[in-house]
Amino acid sequence: MRLLRNLGVISSLTLLSRVAGLAREMLTAARLGAGPVADTFFQAMTIPNTFRRVLAEGAFNAAFVPLYGRELEGKGREEADRFASEALSFMVTVTGALVIAFQIFAPWLAYAFFPGRIGDPDGMALAVLLLQIMMPYLLTMVVAALISGGLNSHGRFAMAAFAPVALNLVMIAVLAFNPGDSTDELVVWLAWGVTLSGAAQVAMLWTSAARARLRLRVLPPKLTPRVKRLIALGIPGAIAASAVQINVVVTSSIATLEEGARSWLNYAERLYQLPLGMIGIAMGIALLPNLTRRVRTGDETGGHFAMNRALEISLALTLPAALALVAMPELITAGIYERGAFSAADTRNTGIALAIAGLGLPAFVLVKVLAPAFFAREDTKTPMRFALAAVAVNFVFALALFFGGLGFVGLAIASSLAGWVNAVLLGLTLRTRGLLQIDKRLARTAPRLLLAALIMAGTVWALAAWLPGLITASLPMLGTSLVTLVSLILAVGAGGGVFGGACLALGALRPSEFAEALRPQRDAKTVTSPDDAV
Repeated sequence: MRLLRNLGVISSLTLLSRVAGLAREMLTAARLGAGPVADTFFQAMTIPNTFRRVLAEGAFNAAFVPLYGRELEGKGREEADRFASEALSFMVTVTGALVIAFQIFAPWLAYAFFPGRIGDPDGMALAVLLLQIMMPYLLTMVVAALISGGLNSHGRFAMAAFAPVALNLVMIAVLAFNPGDSTDELVVWLAWGVTLSGAAQVAMLWTSAARARLRLRVLPPKLTPRVKRLIALGIPGAIAASAVQINVVVTSSIATLEEGARSWLNYAERLYQLPLGMIGIAMGIALLPNLTRRVRTGDETGGHFAMNRALEISLALTLPAALALVAMPELITAGIYERGAFSAADTRNTGIALAIAGLGLPAFVLVKVLAPAFFAREDTKTPMRFALAAVAVNFVFALALFFGGLGFVGLAIASSLAGWVNAVLLGLTLRTRGLLQIDKRLARTAPRLLLAALIMAGTVWALAAWLPGLITASLPMLGTSLVTLVSLILAVGAGGGVFGGACLALGALRPSEFAEALRPQRDAKTVTSPDDAV
């Protein structure tokens, strides 16, 4: 089974990107802290990123990969590449028009996206400028997403997973050199870095595509039958695949009404996105081509096996990460962010948001794993409806809780709740349709993984309370920031060891099963049967 091997490639490179992103956020926190300028920059960056996930990642993961795969298997590489070129030309035209519209109407759109800056002329002017600088990043990401989808369909996952590192490296360079005489000037430089990094990603992916003999051309945009099919599948699929991001935009816009809130939510998001990127997104990318091939060949048994193993691996990696965020949010936040302009008060507030996000992390990962089961069958409308339901839940609870007195805490609660609504609806529907058959192995493993994660959470909770004082008393020459960072590293290491030991003791993880999954020559049909479903 190649799923675990592909997941390893994607997760390793995604981990590199996330670690570089974490380094970027550490420098950003030290330079900008949490305040009006930081709030404005993070919100401005959210807008092109959200459209990127709606128009690029969501649309192509949901629709382009299955359609391109069908062309590749049914008509050959030449026709598949022509379809990719048709899709590229159409999407570039649509996205280019959207970018131009933002350049023109940004002064008015800013009132919707930056309500907290209304009444602050300088703050609103900065918001408009940052938005105009960063929107072209969306265009580059549409091109990057299409090339990545083509490479993934050919089983080439490495460059698509590595390319996002360019964004982090460029921004780290800007933060390290710290150009400008004020934070206002620094965020303008950072905005230019975002857009330039998009161009760098396209160049890297285009070169990789040429080496893979993926021939892309820019053609006159036409609504060919294949492009129409892409649109029909892509519109609902894009909405479904990016429900989390739509929720982020809703909550982030409201958050600008509370000074510092947008920054606290951003810093918390960067932390829980680390495991989400490694596990959920990587699993979704690796699972979709696998499921699509099996559905095309009528291998439903193999499809069920792949889904069960995807859920099993995701739970094994997600549960300990989620409970660690809940058990020691302040230690994590302080160890990574608390230095420079980032204060102890910022640590407390970011830690609260992080703990709440931890409760929603399993749901966010499950959505990434469950949605491909619909997309592989070219059903994008069902996930879209569930995504819209989740968006509605998020919007209603975000407004009610934020203005009901909870402030940014209410926004974090609403986002996690919406994630669970989406995941539960997806899972129940797959189960009802017979597309998700939990086998005996997963039924046995899941509760044991949860118990092992709870044991780990109790351990790291105790260590988070005990280690900083012990290290300070033993090594008084260390500064507070270093003590916190060392405590975090020790707690994470001990937690990982405890979780692994608990899994082995409880029988949740069996080395032989993971070794079996790593053997690419084994077919799913030889290791499972319909009788294994429960």
